Amino acid sequence: MEPITEVDARFSLPGAAATSWEEAAELLERAEVWWLATVRRDGRPHVTPLLAVWRDGALHFCTGTEEQKSRNLEANRQVALTTGDNSFTSGLDLVVEGVAEQVTDQGTLKALADAWEAKYGPDWHFDVHDGAFHNSEGGRAPVYAVAPTRAFGFRKGDYAQTRWRF
Repeated sequence: MEPITEVDARFSLPGAAATSWEEAAELLERAEVWWLATVRRDGRPHVTPLLAVWRDGALHFCTGTEEQKSRNLEANRQVALTTGDNSFTSGLDLVVEGVAEQVTDQGTLKALADAWEAKYGPDWHFDVHDGAFHNSEGGRAPVYAVAPTRAFGFRKGDYAQTRWRF
């Protein structure tokens, strides 16, 4: 599904062009490090870096069941994931907002495990059983999919803020 694409003139140079969803999706696919924002039960924010895979129109990430982000997701599945260039004058930063839905289908999890290893190498090999990833030490890591509900692109240099609505 192609999103509605708009330039936000308030945060863009005059005449700035929107970044295409195709260009944004390429960055979603190749970005190696993401920052996940969740909300603690008491309302405080929690932000942490993680690895993610873009597949079938959603960002996928995993987390150990004892990690703070996992506990946060039990109470509130609304999340934001960010990635981009740590530069002020060039590059593209992305923010993806959506709801983290747990993935439990064995076939989907196996395909995601293969994608993780292809993207990040053999240190990121996961076995799949019981509806989750399992690492070599036996740790269980549920997998979540975040299909964008909204996304934002911040192009630096020619300064254009693009909003995509799904």
